[in-house]
Amino acid sequence: MEFANSIAMASMSMSAAKLQMSTSLAVTKSAMETQEAAAAQLLEMLPSPPGVGQYVDVRA
Repeated sequence: MEFANSIAMASMSMSAAKLQMSTSLAVTKSAMETQEAAAAQLLEMLPSPPGVGQYVDVRA
């Protein structure tokens, strides 16, 4: 019976570890999405220098 208990304990431990990993991954993904949105807002606030993208230097 002790062998069955150790298998059950190992199964519970693995299940808890899987849940913890899934939760950690979800929190990390949420943080990355938040940082991506913040970076996009910062890039929108940057002024574009005059003339950038309007002329092509063909003598370079």
